[in-house]
Amino acid sequence: MSGRRVGEIWYSANTETPLPILVKWLFTSERLSIQVHPDDAQAQARGMPSGKEECWYVVDAEPGAVIGVGTKRSLSSEELYAASLSGKIEGLMDWKKVSPGDYFYIPAGTVHAIGAGITLVEVQQYADITYRLYDYGRDRELHLDDGVAVSSATPYTDTRSGNAPTGTQLVDGPHFELWYVRDMDEVAALPTSGNIWITPLSGQIHTDGEVAAKGDCVVTSANAKITFSSDAKALIAF
Repeated sequence: MSGRRVGEIWYSANTETPLPILVKWLFTSERLSIQVHPDDAQAQARGMPSGKEECWYVVDAEPGAVIGVGTKRSLSSEELYAASLSGKIEGLMDWKKVSPGDYFYIPAGTVHAIGAGITLVEVQQYADITYRLYDYGRDRELHLDDGVAVSSATPYTDTRSGNAPTGTQLVDGPHFELWYVRDMDEVAALPTSGNIWITPLSGQIHTDGEVAAKGDCVVTSANAKITFSSDAKALIAF
């Protein structure tokens, strides 16, 4: 674990070399800001090493909990700016009810937000670059110029979403692969070198003398011996 924030647990690895993937557990007791992330080219043009794409996997959700992914209709830059400034963006978001097991890939440029009452795992490019468009009147900085410039305020149509059974590849690149499995044998092709990120959702997973359970994440070698308990399910990223 590399750090803590209110409502978040961040997992990476104990290394000075930047890694390509960051895993977070998020716990929301209130709505998070409406925000957007740039792609690699847009981030690098602003002096950042990379942009940010991510995938959310919903672990638990209170009845009626929602996330906002994309907008109900396409908005011009001018419309998005004005709606963010006035607060009308809240009503223009496509709020989707969520249940445990739902997942959504969030491409760069997607306007998005997480509602209250949700526990989810976020697997993302290792980047900390977020532009807030609207924050429900909280006293935090907004980033309207940069945020609007990198936004694609359109309805969400990404096919990397749904509620999949175990043994399913949720994401196939370009920034990472993500699988939902009951055993390592369900991952069709592991990398032959480098690291993998294992996030248990139930049961226990044993690797390199460590035991991980729900709420944990283990970063280990792709060649490590990994054992799942009979009731274990996990997200595997690399």
